[in-house]
Amino acid sequence: MKLLAIDIGASGGKAVIGEFVDNALRTSVVRRFPNRIIDVQGHKHWDILKLFSDVKECIRSARDVESIGLDTWAVDYGYIGRDGDLLGLPFAYRDSRTENSIPFVHSKISREEIYKITGIQFLPFNTIYQIADDLSSRPGLVENAHKLIMIPELLGYLLTGIPASEYTNASTTSLLDVNSRKWSAEILDKFGYPSDKLLTPVEPGSVRAPLCDPVSKDVGSKIDFTYVACHDTACAVAGIPAMSGDDENWAFISSGTWSLVGMELKNPIVTDAARDANFANEGGVNRTIRFLSNVTGLWLQNELQRAWSRESGGSGGVSFELIRKEVDSAPPFRSIIDPDHKSFIAPDDMRVAIRSFCEKTGQTVPKGVGPLMRCVFESLVLAYRRKIKTLEKLTGRKIDRIHIVGGGSKDPLLNQMTSDACGIPVISGPSDATATGNLLIQAVSKGIIGNIDYGRRILSNSFDLKFYEPKNSNLWEGPSKKLEENLQLK
Repeated sequence: MKLLAIDIGASGGKAVIGEFVDNALRTSVVRRFPNRIIDVQGHKHWDILKLFSDVKECIRSARDVESIGLDTWAVDYGYIGRDGDLLGLPFAYRDSRTENSIPFVHSKISREEIYKITGIQFLPFNTIYQIADDLSSRPGLVENAHKLIMIPELLGYLLTGIPASEYTNASTTSLLDVNSRKWSAEILDKFGYPSDKLLTPVEPGSVRAPLCDPVSKDVGSKIDFTYVACHDTACAVAGIPAMSGDDENWAFISSGTWSLVGMELKNPIVTDAARDANFANEGGVNRTIRFLSNVTGLWLQNELQRAWSRESGGSGGVSFELIRKEVDSAPPFRSIIDPDHKSFIAPDDMRVAIRSFCEKTGQTVPKGVGPLMRCVFESLVLAYRRKIKTLEKLTGRKIDRIHIVGGGSKDPLLNQMTSDACGIPVISGPSDATATGNLLIQAVSKGIIGNIDYGRRILSNSFDLKFYEPKNSNLWEGPSKKLEENLQLK
């Protein structure tokens, strides 16, 4: 049986066909397409109808598949009206609209209360702040809306006509009770958001629906759509070739536009220390908790690439091969940035933003491809190192290996740097773990495999994993202190 996983990120999406053959998962990418934020009247939005069109084209490109699953990023959403129509373009999380709603939310309910209930880290684009802005800036939209639906489920709704809220995605909103796994009436009541706009969350893989008639006619087939773990990181963690269990001391880095650094746990950790460290307890597959923290990831590299491409007139700019060569020849530890500083959220030119940060912190200002990318790589892995050490403190476990999945897992230099900086062995792959986890959840839902753990064992037979051992970890001590100093820059 062939399955289709559609995985969409902030910069692009892909369609992957998977089939289980001889105790292995065989995958092939059948289509890729770009995604981007669009500016409309001074705000940043997602072009949801273009994404819908791209998703349908993915289905047309796939032959003889019997199931479809789709995942995207978290926190963003759209509204549908009482007649079932989409109401406006969904906002993108990089929009600045929550600047005023954040203090409003915390004037009604404290950070301590929110974290105790939801266990979710505080990020300026969390759904709770976005819907508070809706209440303030566009109350008519909320009043006229029938349901709020998160981005991947919204695409699922456009495909099937069946609205849904999937648990792993709902858990990221700062609106879901981490223990009851239900929407928190206490939080919603505190700032006046109507709970009837929200759908009851369902478990990943538990809801399947055929494509609706108009879509079926458009794509030429009537296939089951499965609401998998709609949050891409939940899929990525499900697609890690490692066993579940309380005796498992592995950590993960899901390396893409964002890098998510965390561990898979059985129970949430909502201590004051976890809150102060800004770690999230997000829902995982098999009723697990993804205990993690965000680091701005390959967004930094992507934006540098975009700047170089723009400079070259759109001819592609600097190749990845040249970047690696230049990084190898650049002197180490000259410039360290805080990847999560606000100046890197959405700058007009990432090169200018990085140089400005280094100048403000009295460091060597990186110029040229090698120094800039060396700065990015070293800063990223130092941020990973900091998160890994915090994970060990918060969980009371000694991490014995790090699984790196996603696009960043294909970069040997970044993987080796991570092992060196953390002083822990690294296992990299699969690079398409998000699509792989998506396929595993579909396979469990369809009864092809028994459970996710069995599927993870299959993955070990399916992909060429790479292993890295730490070298010269002591060299990263001094730069680590420089990162700590830079974290103080506001």
